[in-house]
Amino acid sequence: MENLSFQYPTWYLFLCAILGLVYALLVYFRSETFKEQTAWLNWLLGGLRFVTATALAALLLSPLIKSLLTDTKKPVVVLAQDQSESVMGEMDETQLQAYKTSYETLKSSLAEKYDLKEYAFGSEVREGVDFSFTDKVSNLSEMLKSLYDLYSNQNLGAVVLATDGIYNEGSNPVYAGNRLGAPIFTVALGDTTPQRDLLIKRVYHNKIAYLGDRFNIEVDVLAQNCPNTKTNLVISKIENGQTKRLKSTPININRNDFFLTEEVTLEADRAGVQRFRVAVNAVEGEVTKTNNVKDIFIDVLDARQKILIIAQSPHPDLTAIKQSLADNKNYEIKVEYVDRRKANIADYNFVILHQLPGTKNGAADILQQIKAKKLPHLFIVGSQSNLTTLNNSQNLLTINGDSKNANEVQGIIANDFSIFTVDDATKEGIPNFAPLSAPFGEFRESANAQILLYQRIGKVETKYPLLVIGEEDGVKKGVLAAEGIWKWRLFDYLQNKNHDIFEEVIGKTIQYLTLKEDKRRFRISLDKNIFNENEPIILDAEVYNDNYELINDGDVSLSIKDSEGKEFPSVFNRTARAYSLNAGVFPVGNYTFRGKTVQNGKELTYNGQFSVQPIQLESFQTTANHGLLKLLSEQYGGEMVYPAQLASISEKIQAKKSVKPVMYQTTKTRSIINLKWIFFLLMAMLTLEWFMRRYHGSY
Repeated sequence: MENLSFQYPTWYLFLCAILGLVYALLVYFRSETFKEQTAWLNWLLGGLRFVTATALAALLLSPLIKSLLTDTKKPVVVLAQDQSESVMGEMDETQLQAYKTSYETLKSSLAEKYDLKEYAFGSEVREGVDFSFTDKVSNLSEMLKSLYDLYSNQNLGAVVLATDGIYNEGSNPVYAGNRLGAPIFTVALGDTTPQRDLLIKRVYHNKIAYLGDRFNIEVDVLAQNCPNTKTNLVISKIENGQTKRLKSTPININRNDFFLTEEVTLEADRAGVQRFRVAVNAVEGEVTKTNNVKDIFIDVLDARQKILIIAQSPHPDLTAIKQSLADNKNYEIKVEYVDRRKANIADYNFVILHQLPGTKNGAADILQQIKAKKLPHLFIVGSQSNLTTLNNSQNLLTINGDSKNANEVQGIIANDFSIFTVDDATKEGIPNFAPLSAPFGEFRESANAQILLYQRIGKVETKYPLLVIGEEDGVKKGVLAAEGIWKWRLFDYLQNKNHDIFEEVIGKTIQYLTLKEDKRRFRISLDKNIFNENEPIILDAEVYNDNYELINDGDVSLSIKDSEGKEFPSVFNRTARAYSLNAGVFPVGNYTFRGKTVQNGKELTYNGQFSVQPIQLESFQTTANHGLLKLLSEQYGGEMVYPAQLASISEKIQAKKSVKPVMYQTTKTRSIINLKWIFFLLMAMLTLEWFMRRYHGSY
């Protein structure tokens, strides 16, 4: 539908007509030019001039054409099919085929009347339905949220949700929050009859354990309709494809609705990702046995740092340090004396030298081994220290003085210390701690030393370092220029009823000194070591040149090998300055990988491992929850039907008065002066007038 409008009053058209008439009369009224021609010629030429002049004047009024466009949108109807494993568990091949036929019939019926959209959901929401029923989880709330995001501003007529009502991920769909402005018709799949079933409901465990530790797992065993039966809870370890039984516990099931929590203690006897299997022996007549077994993966870390405290002689400082570090399971501590040493220095990751090198024993062999093995270490200076040898053994701190003469000093936290953070409580508490005994003399730190504590002698805050740490030739080391820190531990407990301040200063210092930096020029990293079976394995790689600059000019290959020796070769893709690889999804099991690249003719390699654990959520609950579906349909103004009634959904949707097409009207405005045909019409009339004037002997 179109109509004409003007930007000026319409009575201006009358003035345009008068203008055209006056112009025509001036040219042709009483004109003697065509007196020998027929009388109609003047009238024809005057009429052409009148129409043309009037039209041109009218165009100056900027007339507009308004068009009203109407577009009718069909209601959108969404078919959403649950593709999780639990749906297929209750259907045989005949039932599945019958359901597919009914589904296709409903789909064809809805497509004729509505704008039909089809989605599958389970572990994720996606377009299209293939009836594979392989998704490992069910997430109904995510399906509803996706529909709200996609169609909340459109003409959503209805949603058909085909599912068994079991959800094991996401929130309860009844309380999903985002309300759809359309009825939900649910198709109740599955069986609500409780079956005879024995299953591992849950296994609670830590994802990480430390080598040599004992750790607990808690197993929830559930039995339905299995009274007066017996079973065994069996814990096994799977290694190199072999199953080794670790523990077996008998269980007596004495009622229909049986539940038991059993705690089992295991040992972390090998580093790496360890696979354990928790299982209950099946009872006769179980509906399914897949939920009788659950595999768990625990990453056993060999992260312990072996620390050797070697001293000139017995001293209370040794016990204070050992007690402070003993609470950290990452540390394995041994105390020895230099004259009776049995430990091999090379077997340790960190060495604390208490009053060594000493006046009686210079510990030259120990210092030589530390230097040869590039072991991080900490010197603690005392009255038995040989300051000259100490100064020659490290370049962080030079002490010019006499160790036999001492000053009573307290510690002050350095404001510009930046290697690690120190709590405000520690900064305020340390200056009030009991004084330590430091050698009398001059203290001078080197340029590469970081000062954590300064000395306060009496009330005078000096710039003499008390505790310095740093790095020399790639080896981290530190110097505590005083003895008697056992007093700090006792004073901390006396004042605060804990050892937090003492353990922060000593603990963080040793933690920094023992921290190993990865200096390898080729590294491959994963976000985690344990993946779910539906997660892709994504790896990142970095290559460094001799100047330790990040580069990616060479190829990086990767070979992943499963426990049976089967290899999966891949090649990394280059990113801006590094490498990345999406290796895809792998079956459940333990895997090792080896990466290779060539840099300046030298082959660089990196070895690692990861594990893929199964997702068994769908087997934990096999009884359909039709009550949830009924509640969901009632909440949204729909209705629950069974698969045999699938065809009736089309009629039920049609009966809903709210499911109607929506008409959208759009107004389109165009200026007449932009219409090309008007230009050509006016040009034609002017041309005709000019031609007839010339033809009859005028200009």
